[in-house]
Amino acid sequence: MSPSHDTIDVWAVEGQFEHLIYSPKGSVEGVLIDTDGVPTQFVFAPHDDAAVAAFSGLRAGQALVIEGSEQGPSPKGEPAHTVYDLQRLVSVDGHPPWPAQVSGAIEGTVARLNYARHGEPNGVVLDTGDFVHTKPDGLARLGLKVGDKVKAEGRTQPLSTGGGRVVEATQVNGKPVKAPAAD
Repeated sequence: MSPSHDTIDVWAVEGQFEHLIYSPKGSVEGVLIDTDGVPTQFVFAPHDDAAVAAFSGLRAGQALVIEGSEQGPSPKGEPAHTVYDLQRLVSVDGHPPWPAQVSGAIEGTVARLNYARHGEPNGVVLDTGDFVHTKPDGLARLGLKVGDKVKAEGRTQPLSTGGGRVVEATQVNGKPVKAPAAD
């Protein structure tokens, strides 16, 4: 007997972004789009920070193509509209969405320090809203302070708040973030 394979149908749905949908705890758990006058909901997987980042910067009315799989019946009752589990955001206004991670550079002026969970400074936030992560030892080596001009290079991705980016800095102002390897 050959093994069975469960498959799910994934649908590409076109519509205009309406708004984010929040959980009772205040996090973003999905989006609502308008598909030719019909509301359509896409629900994110729990703790899907990449989905939150991808949708948080959108404005009402932007044209989207989203892929999702239709949710089955809920024990809590009939939905008010079609609900899909998000698979991926395909396009925004006819263009691919911002990549989850890209190599790049960000520039700005240091507005404040950022701190690791244990309280040690681990990077800077720029006046642009971007966060430059250097780790504590990198920040100490670079000696950055409020008011300094910064050009940081490394892997970037959107902040989960939808405003700004985070860069995992490899170079800041042409200087390597990591200490040179000892010979």
